[in-house]
Amino acid sequence: MSEFSGTRSSQSGRLRSALQAPRRVKAALVLAAAACSSAAWAVNDLPGGPAVRQNDLHPPVTKIAAAQQDLHYLMLYICVAIFIGVFGVMFYSIYKHRKSKGHKPADFHESTTVEIIWTIVPFLIVIGMALPATKVVVAQKDTTNADITIKAVGMQWKWGYEYITGEGEGIQFISTLDASQRALSDAGKPAGDDYLLKVDNAMVVPVDKKVRIITTANDVIHSFMVPAFGIKQDAIPGFVRDTWFRAEKVGDYYGQCVELCGKEHAYMPIHVKVVTAEDYAKWVDGKKKEMQAKADDPSKVWDLAALVARGEKVYSANCAACHQATGKGAGAIKALDGSPVVLDEDRAKQIAVLLNGQNNIMPAWKQLSDTEIAAVITYTKNNWSNKTGQVVQPAEVLAARK
Repeated sequence: MSEFSGTRSSQSGRLRSALQAPRRVKAALVLAAAACSSAAWAVNDLPGGPAVRQNDLHPPVTKIAAAQQDLHYLMLYICVAIFIGVFGVMFYSIYKHRKSKGHKPADFHESTTVEIIWTIVPFLIVIGMALPATKVVVAQKDTTNADITIKAVGMQWKWGYEYITGEGEGIQFISTLDASQRALSDAGKPAGDDYLLKVDNAMVVPVDKKVRIITTANDVIHSFMVPAFGIKQDAIPGFVRDTWFRAEKVGDYYGQCVELCGKEHAYMPIHVKVVTAEDYAKWVDGKKKEMQAKADDPSKVWDLAALVARGEKVYSANCAACHQATGKGAGAIKALDGSPVVLDEDRAKQIAVLLNGQNNIMPAWKQLSDTEIAAVITYTKNNWSNKTGQVVQPAEVLAARK
């Protein structure tokens, strides 16, 4: 019997080991996958942008940002001192004058001295906090004597920049999240230190120059913020607000729209490139030549193939994020493939949608040129299953604007 029991015991042990082996292998695979996932998600500090495990305000590169940090620490120290003072006295009184030691509560109703003290002391503390805070706030609002003025227009979901005064006057462009970043997000594979902060066109400014930023919006409320500069200004439709900065260090600095503005809010980054005066002059010259090259004659008559090729680029840069590369749309975003408006022989209907927007979901695209709008409409009318053969000329868009 004992021999049989021993044999059965050893067989049971081998069976348990065999059953547990797959579990151990599975656990090892899970741990390996977790390690690979951690490695894939590993990021480094982004110079001019967020840092890994950043617990403090961003390193300042303007005097205003430095003053804000100093003010932050001053207020923190004052609050800590008040906390220690108030609770120190309270706990000391509770301990030293407790009933178990025979202390009896004082019996009085008014004390003019105490009332004067608890009125004057907080008043002096508030004044001590208000004076430095007022100095910083007034400096933040002094947008006079700017070397360069740039209008930043928030739109769903990108920024439009227009250089209004100073060197670079007349330059304007749209800054959109880089297409590769959106692809990584759609695939659920975040990568790179500048994930969701990389743009196709950065705002470029010279170092040590006062730059005034005028903010407004085309659709809903947005907000322009760059932590390293210490600036944050709401962009409100129908209103004009302004702020300013003077960057003291060359580099790349990042921010984001910080006002919840719709489903693509997370894909609306800000990239400001601060360069030397010489590099800025070169950038201005190159940008103006680029704009001249893109300045199309709205009276020019295009053929179908040329418009479709041009429209494909416009669609990829501005439309694919919502309508998808397949034209199928998603959720509340209507599909363009098979759309009655796109297929309609009345081309004016689709032109009106692009110029004026629709249903508070489709934004207006007036910032695009007549040729770009004509090209992207022609592209949608002749791509996917939409084989209409229709061609929209820039002159039609120009006429619709009037």
